[in-house]
Amino acid sequence: MNIKLLKMKVLGDERGKLVSLEANKNVPFEIKRVYYIFDTLPEEDRGKHAHVNLEQLIIAIDGSCEFILDDGKEKQNIVLNRPDIGLYIGKNIWREMKNFSYGAKLMVLASDYYDEKEYIRSYDEFLKICKEK
Repeated sequence: MNIKLLKMKVLGDERGKLVSLEANKNVPFEIKRVYYIFDTLPEEDRGKHAHVNLEQLIIAIDGSCEFILDDGKEKQNIVLNRPDIGLYIGKNIWREMKNFSYGAKLMVLASDYYDEKEYIRSYDEFLKICKEK
């Protein structure tokens, strides 16, 4: 499955900590868009889509969230709950996000600009595309 957890280098001293994100260094692609998700209630689910070519790196800046990732053959659950761990999600991976903690904040770095045509929003269509590949 084209996903991986990336440990970010943390710099810090008695004043606090810092994580730097750099395209094509600790972020494995050129960054074209950054957005963040917040104020999602624990009983609400998000995601429920895949992307044709988009790559993403997702970091739980605060709180936690569970990801259910699916490549059409296998599923994997990952909990993001640390600001120094990034979840890389490659192309054509179905993702669902649930069990948000109160106050959870996710930052998403994307390899391309927003394009609605990039989204696969039907799970059945996603499985059909996976079988064709």
